[in-house]
Amino acid sequence: MDDHEYEAPDREEFTENPLGHTRVHAGMTVGELVEEYGHAGIGAESVHESADILAEMLGDEDCTVFLSVAGAMVPTGMRRVISDLVRDGYVDALVTTGANLTHDTIEAIGGKHHHGHEGHEGKTTREHDETLRDEEVDRIYNVYLPQEYFADFESHLREEVFPVLEEAGTVTIERLCRELGRANAEVNEKQEIEEDAGLAAACYEADVPIYCPAVQDSVLGLQAWMYSQTSAFALDALGDMTPLTDLAFESETAGCFLIGGGVPKNFTLQTMLVVPKSYDYAVQVTMDPDYTGGLSGATLDEARSWGKLEKDARNATVQGDATVFLPLLVAAARERLEG
Repeated sequence: MDDHEYEAPDREEFTENPLGHTRVHAGMTVGELVEEYGHAGIGAESVHESADILAEMLGDEDCTVFLSVAGAMVPTGMRRVISDLVRDGYVDALVTTGANLTHDTIEAIGGKHHHGHEGHEGKTTREHDETLRDEEVDRIYNVYLPQEYFADFESHLREEVFPVLEEAGTVTIERLCRELGRANAEVNEKQEIEEDAGLAAACYEADVPIYCPAVQDSVLGLQAWMYSQTSAFALDALGDMTPLTDLAFESETAGCFLIGGGVPKNFTLQTMLVVPKSYDYAVQVTMDPDYTGGLSGATLDEARSWGKLEKDARNATVQGDATVFLPLLVAAARERLEG
């Protein structure tokens, strides 16, 4: 052998799969862009893999899909992305926060969220928020919500939702969410509200259960508590556990799409701890790091160690803002499924 001839060493983790370069051009679709991401590395590769798994999950007719939505997804404009998934038959169960259901209802009955500012020219952020306080405007980062909409929300609950439930006495949180969806759909249609009836209404019409394990942590929960002080109405905090675990137990295959972390994420994942199987597919979008040890940033590989994911489950995570990546992933997956 020539003294200068190089012989490559054996490499344990190496395949002949060289990195490519993403190409973009005018007129390309979202799905085509995400396919191009597959040639790249770091976050682009994660987006491509996540969209691929999501498409397989949503396209698997035998797969029971659990959608977990935390964070301020509804007030920041993600409401239709989620409700369209439900209406078009891609979701079998929704796990979300009372806050998302509160803001969803406000839009369903005629309220609107508005573009705003985190700060204001010539003012500190604190001074700006003090002004908003005086003007009775609530801020969610760069989204504004006039406080009078919460009064409309309270009236809606007391007139259209709680009286029906009061007759039953103690009800599950899922039943509360179902009646909320019914009332939202009816009022939205009756009053000819320009905005779509929304997420809870879509779940009601599609017979998709909504589980809201931390409903107390919201204006919806506060209103339910206040109504219960002067009526027979009460919520059963454990009542949803049986139907939720039954849904997981009876599924042939199961997948979870986790938007954000918090209680909805863990509530969705822990369901598999009490049934013989685990999730076959899992995709999450999160901005939380895993090194704090918190569940919001916990990796899906960590969930596999608990038995929440099958050993051979397909899973991927996108680290980033869900208002950017939720529509991107859903659009790419739906494009592949629907052409």
